[in-house]
Amino acid sequence: MVMIAPSILSADFTRLGDEIRKAEEAGADMIHIDVMDGHFVPNISIGQEVVKGIRKATRLPFDVHLMIEDPDRYLSDFVDAGADIITVHLEATPHLHRTVQWIRESGKKAGVSINPATPVWSLENIISEADLVLVMSVNPGFGGQGFIPQSIDKIRTLKRMVSERGLDTMIEVDGGIKISNAREVADAGADILVMGSAFFNSEDYSEVVRRFRVENQA
Repeated sequence: MVMIAPSILSADFTRLGDEIRKAEEAGADMIHIDVMDGHFVPNISIGQEVVKGIRKATRLPFDVHLMIEDPDRYLSDFVDAGADIITVHLEATPHLHRTVQWIRESGKKAGVSINPATPVWSLENIISEADLVLVMSVNPGFGGQGFIPQSIDKIRTLKRMVSERGLDTMIEVDGGIKISNAREVADAGADILVMGSAFFNSEDYSEVVRRFRVENQA
């Protein structure tokens, strides 16, 4: 089953706990949390203390996406804050294999993300070590952007790589996901779809999840 991960970057931050609880009640599979530092990406979002605070709001897995420089400095902080999946960017991590190993040894799932301009082949030497690969289908840093169509080919190529190697690595896609394109992205090979503004800007979260399930039925 394709999973839906609402991104709290598009939620109402004045009532973040309530937003997360409503997402869980609506049937979301996990909560996607974008952490931005204003250096790796041109925006600043939230840090480990906010993650620790909202951990009390839900039992859903926390899918923490570190869009930051030198993520190794903060890995233990996000482990302690309650992250279940920690994803780092290939482009931001000079010792990626070591970073992925550390996350997994801490008992968490390790993800590796690639930006739109980064080719899939760059993952060849790390994909067998990662629990998840996150394909950015927009340029990271801001919510509400349009889906980059070329991402579909990247997802298909990545899916072949995973299948040919007999791996269990999940494929996650983040950026511009809406009900109207969710099926195409899932058919290309995605296992987890991150949905931000299309989810939290809707009037009925349950209806978004319902339509998502209908659109992505086998």
